[in-house]
Amino acid sequence: MTTARPLSVFETYQRSVKGNKIDEKEWDYKIIPENATALKQKYGLKFGTDYIPTDKETKEKLFLAGMEMLVMTGIYNADTHRVVKVTEEEVRETIKKAPKALTMGSGKDAADFSARKGNSVKKPVIQGGPTGAPVSEEMFIPLIQSFAQEAVVDTIVSGVMQTIDGVTVQTNTPWEIKATQAEIRAIREACRRAGRPGMGI
Repeated sequence: MTTARPLSVFETYQRSVKGNKIDEKEWDYKIIPENATALKQKYGLKFGTDYIPTDKETKEKLFLAGMEMLVMTGIYNADTHRVVKVTEEEVRETIKKAPKALTMGSGKDAADFSARKGNSVKKPVIQGGPTGAPVSEEMFIPLIQSFAQEAVVDTIVSGVMQTIDGVTVQTNTPWEIKATQAEIRAIREACRRAGRPGMGI
């Protein structure tokens, strides 16, 4: 009998190139909705007007349905168009070994991430930024700075620099690497200008 262990990045990659090949539209419009509907019926999930259920029974049903959905459906790799299959034992072992806390940033600007339970008095971590939205080179630093200087914001979630040195950034080209490096430098400069140089990104 083998001992369950979390999936390594190498094993995950192997499964993503050897798994069943499925068209992305079939995955999005057939497999996911059909499996989700079947499990909703199986576990008798009814939400009513509650977007976030708080009763123990519903939360337990949601967890079991989610676990079954993951194991039954797998994870879709949009690059290889293949499905990464996992077992319940692998999922549970990964959950067990996952970090319980994470610190982003440094010094007085550090933010501590850890689980919050229902109705927790602990302040949630607030992440601010354009969150993947396209931002011009000229506005990048001022925009990030506007988030960093807000006291309630704990960490920065970056946007995407549209151009670098006036050249439109295209994926899978050296310009993408240069733009990423420029974004990191710009975020650091924006945080420095806001008086919070150690903010996490």
